[in-house]
Amino acid sequence: MFQKRRLSFWEIWNLSFGFLGIQMGFALQNANASRILQSFGANVHELSWFWIVAPLTGLIVQPIIGYYSDKTWTRLGRRRPYFLTGALLASLGLILMPNADMFTAYLPSLWVGAGMLMVMDASFNVAMEPFRALIADVLPSDQRTLGYSVQTILIGIGAVIGSWLPYALTNWIGISNTAAAGEGPLNLLLSFVIGALVLVGSVAVTVFTTKEYTPEEMALLNQTGKIKEPERTTGGLMDIFTDFATMPKTMKQLSWVQFFSWFGLFGLWVFATPAIAEHIYGLDPNNSQSPAYQDAGDWVGILFGVYNGVSAIFAFFLPAIAKKMGRKKTHSISLAIGALGFLSIYIMPNENWLILSMIGIGIAWASILAMPYAILAGAIPSQKMGVYMGIFNFFIVIPQIVNALIGGPIVKHLYNGQPIYALVTSGVAFLIAALLVLKVEDVDDKEPVI
Repeated sequence: MFQKRRLSFWEIWNLSFGFLGIQMGFALQNANASRILQSFGANVHELSWFWIVAPLTGLIVQPIIGYYSDKTWTRLGRRRPYFLTGALLASLGLILMPNADMFTAYLPSLWVGAGMLMVMDASFNVAMEPFRALIADVLPSDQRTLGYSVQTILIGIGAVIGSWLPYALTNWIGISNTAAAGEGPLNLLLSFVIGALVLVGSVAVTVFTTKEYTPEEMALLNQTGKIKEPERTTGGLMDIFTDFATMPKTMKQLSWVQFFSWFGLFGLWVFATPAIAEHIYGLDPNNSQSPAYQDAGDWVGILFGVYNGVSAIFAFFLPAIAKKMGRKKTHSISLAIGALGFLSIYIMPNENWLILSMIGIGIAWASILAMPYAILAGAIPSQKMGVYMGIFNFFIVIPQIVNALIGGPIVKHLYNGQPIYALVTSGVAFLIAALLVLKVEDVDDKEPVI
């Protein structure tokens, strides 16, 4: 009987190494895009509307990329052509976004910046889901939790570097973090260029060190696997809608967990800088050009690095914790700890105490990046791994789109212009997700998970 080969730790490390660069670029975007857009003229209550382009592109791109990556075989393999292409396009967006003011002769820099945000996020989406599917393709079931945990470790390392880089360039090297109105600070410009180079280099490591199973080998695996393969349909891209309508029960249950988890995360990424600048530093969140505001923004980058660093450390322990407690309980407790992290931001006396809040959020972030995928991979057919991973992304991007549409108006009208309450709302969303995950059916819950 043909079976998947068990990989060593370092083979699994190389398998996911490209995620280090992807997440470094993603962290630079998450921690700094709002500040860059504000420097180009966006108001606080408008930020979520500019951010809507990011999840909207994911909603469209990821299922299509997943569908075609299921059916693709080239000299580079099945998944690798997609995340290599995504890395190259994302690196271009990283270089151009903070330099949007160069294009003011053609369009307002704010709109160029928003366009580059869309290019970056679309490209990250092209790269991310084939990486998720690659883990499920290559690793046997009993190594998947380890595989997604290693992926989480690399995500954490990349995110720490990306989040801390602007602060380090300013405070350790002396590069300016201020700029004239309508321009991006030099520390951000250099950070995004460095991020682009690391992104391409790390993805190249995975491309050239990882071997995928051939179509013939995958056919043998499907014959001997426990999941019965559904019959092929011939509707082309329309198959995505059929697959969506017939998604497994476990996937439907996880969709609600993902909805509230990512609704909360989106609130953090969009409103953390103005919320902390106003609530903790006592600054006007609409005066983004002041040196004090830029210092607050750099500190938010440090805080983002903290929660990503914590996630990388906690990911080392996730396989053992999940083996002892089960995946569902592990994820539920982690989300509850994250909720406490969000809610505690409101009562922290100064910016240094926020590190404690980020520790809680980091624990939840590690679990969000690993546990849902480990649970899902055991419930979907291997031949449709890519398309289902892409469809699963619906439940990541839809809550972000919802938050993008209503987050700004809620902050402006319901929260009286105080973005700190958007972070409190994120904490409540995490609590709801923690309760919902206990209702999920884990198909592999009786099997080893390390």
